[in-house]
Amino acid sequence: MTIFVNKTSRVIVQGMTGSEGTKHTRRMLASGTTIVGGVTPGKGGQVVEIDGHKLPVFNTVAQARSATGADASVVFVPPKFAKAAVIDAIDAGIPLVVVITEGIPVHDTAAFYAYSVSKGTTRILGPNCPGIISPSESNIGIIPADIAGKGTIGLVSKSGTLTYQMMYELRDIGFSTAVGIGGDPVIGTTHIDCLRAFQDDPETEAIVMIGEIGGDAEERAAAFIKANVTKPVVGYVAGFTAPEGKTMGHAGAIVSGSSGTAQGKKDALEKAGVQVGQTPSETARIMRALLNR
Repeated sequence: MTIFVNKTSRVIVQGMTGSEGTKHTRRMLASGTTIVGGVTPGKGGQVVEIDGHKLPVFNTVAQARSATGADASVVFVPPKFAKAAVIDAIDAGIPLVVVITEGIPVHDTAAFYAYSVSKGTTRILGPNCPGIISPSESNIGIIPADIAGKGTIGLVSKSGTLTYQMMYELRDIGFSTAVGIGGDPVIGTTHIDCLRAFQDDPETEAIVMIGEIGGDAEERAAAFIKANVTKPVVGYVAGFTAPEGKTMGHAGAIVSGSSGTAQGKKDALEKAGVQVGQTPSETARIMRALLNR
C-alpha cells in the first residue's frame, strides 16, 4: 500500500518544455513513473520525445486531463507563473498537484491553497518541496529514485535533503511512501495529513517525521499523534543551533522569541510519545531499534 500516489498514477508535467521540467521528466520516467504529457501555454500540439517516450504538450491542464486521463500534476514553472499554473490544475479537477517551485510569494501560495480548499477536489503538495515517492511505483518530483526501495516505513519531512538522507539511512528496510511537504510558511499538505494517511495504511508499519524550526506545525502534529496515531513514530527536528530571528534555509524556518524553537518542538513530540533523535543518523538508529532491524 502507499499514500497519495501508486503505480496507477498518471502524471502530467507543467513546464515540461523548460530545462528543469525536461530534466526531471527524464528522471521520473527512468524511475518508472507514468508520465502522460506536459502543459506549456502556447506550445499545445507539440510532441516532446524524451528517451524514447513521445509526450504530447497541451496549452491547459483541462486539455491534458481530457486527452490523457491524468490524475496528478507536477509543477516545474518559474515562481511568477506558479500561481496561474496551480489554479489551472485546480480548475481542471486534478486530484494531486505537486508544486516543486521554490520562491513563490507567500500571498500567491495562500491564494491558490485557499482556492483549492474552496473547490475541494485537489490536494496541494508543497510548494518548495522535493515531491513524493512510493518506491517501485511512482516518483513525482525530484527525489532520487535509487536511494531506497519499497518497504514498511512512512516518511513525512519538511526538508528535501533530510528526506534523502533518511531514506538512505533506512534503505535496507525501505519505504511505503516518502513525502516532502516543503518548508514555506504556507503549504498545502501537512504533517498531520500524512500522519493520518500513514496511520490508515495497513502496510505502513512505522513513521518517521522530520520537522524544523519555525511555526507550530510540529506541535500540532504532536497533539494529533497523541490523540490519533497508534503506530510508532520517530522524529527529528532540524535547527537546534540556529540563531534567533534569522531565517535558515526555508522561508518558514525562523524563530521569534520562544516560539518555533527546536527544543520546544522536541519537547512537544516527546510528550506525545515520539522518540526524537538529536541527529538524522540517531533518528534512523531509533527506528531500527523499534523495528528490531
